[in-house]
Amino acid sequence: MNKSRIEKAFAELQSKSRKGFIPFITAGDPDLETTKLLLSSLSNLGSTVIELGVPFSDPMADGVVIQRSSERALRNKFGIAEVLEVVSQIRACQIQTPIILFSYFNPLLQYGLEDLCKDAKKAGIDGVLVTDLIPEEAEQFLQMLRQNHLDMIFLAAPTSSDERLKKLAEKATGFIYAVSRTGVTGQQETIGERAKVLVQRIKRFSSLPVAVGFGISTANQIAEVWEYADAAVVGSAIVQKIEESINLGITNKTEIVKKVEKFVKNLLPIT
Repeated sequence: MNKSRIEKAFAELQSKSRKGFIPFITAGDPDLETTKLLLSSLSNLGSTVIELGVPFSDPMADGVVIQRSSERALRNKFGIAEVLEVVSQIRACQIQTPIILFSYFNPLLQYGLEDLCKDAKKAGIDGVLVTDLIPEEAEQFLQMLRQNHLDMIFLAAPTSSDERLKKLAEKATGFIYAVSRTGVTGQQETIGERAKVLVQRIKRFSSLPVAVGFGISTANQIAEVWEYADAAVVGSAIVQKIEESINLGITNKTEIVKKVEKFVKNLLPIT
């Protein structure tokens, strides 16, 4: 079986003894055209994988920055079909960086899981991460994803038992997302030892790459995570740059993208 884009991306990193960078943006914040430009830009900056958040009205696991981005996006009154169309347009431009849908289960269920898997694959999505779907309740969805050669990325938390980590490892494909702390997303001063211990525990049960996210917002924090994990995820800090542009009254899409580009370039210890 051919390797997925996610597998290829991490294999290439490993061959070069490098670590990965995974940015998160909310689809449609501030609009879908800007999202399209951001996807292209983040790909050109060397992202390993891009997480594309599906805006949701009740994002329980997200901090205030991403909550506000979902609120802004939802005002545009679009759905998953329009998000997939943006990805399809990106793929038509020969952009090959893996893209995963980052979502709560309800929007996917409303779309229809079977249709979602088929349409996501056709659009060029590489995998799905569902924040509120536990392994015990994911089997039907997993089968549909597998049939369409899409990866399923699970979240693992510091509070996860070894039994839970083993279940995650058995079902996950692509990579495993290690949450650096309990609670919601958002920037923090330090990453802490708990994330390192969690990655070590996950690697006892899985050979998949492990990415660490929730609260990573500085170059020093990325460098710290790269000491023990395969990739670092940055979400709220990037979304905040978009919000800052909006608050400054910047409406030019290119200017918003440039602001994000400048931040990401300064964020990465190496590019």
